[in-house]
Amino acid sequence: MAFDGFDSTLSRRAMKAELLDAETELRLAHAWRDHRDEQALHRLITAYMRLAISMAAKFKRYGAPMNDLIQEAGLGLMKAADKFDPDRGVRFSTYAVWWIKASIQDYVMRNWSMVRTGSTSSQKSLFFNMRRVQARLEREAASEGRDLDRHEMRKMIATEVGVPLHDVEMMEGRLSGSDFSLNATQSAEDEGREWIDALEDESAQAQENVELSHDTEQLRQWLLTALNALNERERFIIRERKMRDAPRTLESLGQELKLSKERVRQLEAAAFQKMRKNLEGQSQEVQHFLL
Repeated sequence: MAFDGFDSTLSRRAMKAELLDAETELRLAHAWRDHRDEQALHRLITAYMRLAISMAAKFKRYGAPMNDLIQEAGLGLMKAADKFDPDRGVRFSTYAVWWIKASIQDYVMRNWSMVRTGSTSSQKSLFFNMRRVQARLEREAASEGRDLDRHEMRKMIATEVGVPLHDVEMMEGRLSGSDFSLNATQSAEDEGREWIDALEDESAQAQENVELSHDTEQLRQWLLTALNALNERERFIIRERKMRDAPRTLESLGQELKLSKERVRQLEAAAFQKMRKNLEGQSQEVQHFLL
């Protein structure tokens, strides 16, 4: 499939594409994997192109052209189809999400002007996670009645993400520019039409709800297996830190467990490492939940 020269007609065609049931999807996936049936591949890709377009739209704020984002999303979708194992018991849409996202993120890192100087794995992790980590650290500090200066915050971010301090300082400068707004008008000819108006309706349809329920249950079972591989103290820390609506701070857990805040952080990191190793034997895509 070709994705060059994107316009609104591609989005309309994608929205009109068939919705595959689980049985048909499995048959097509087997036909492509076992017999390299190109018609089966084309049908599988076409059915999920709406997913690729929807994910591409979420990265528009980084300033990349929409047609380029969709092209990269399409390439990720095709990589997913080529590597998908239909015997693993996971729906193709669940598997494809990670390949599409990885393809788009790699493109953004290579081409966005503010981060063009590098695209190592640590820079990529920092670029897409720094603001989220910073917000969480600020909430934790506020709950403890502490004020963090900029240097202290940078050091904590570097520790959390696992990158050198100078990488955090450099990325902070690159991210200081303003984001592109989806409320900006597309062009003078569009009579004030905003980019947000072009996004597809992401309301789940009945079939999508059924698929999501199936996939979520499978993911839940994998994660429960990995969680049960931990000892009681590790499970307690993971539940309190990651599975509560209001996550507990390292300091509060340290007081309850009679440990230092740093020791709790080390136990948390070790627990995540154990879960990662456990998940490696189940499904590579589930590991992204722990990143």
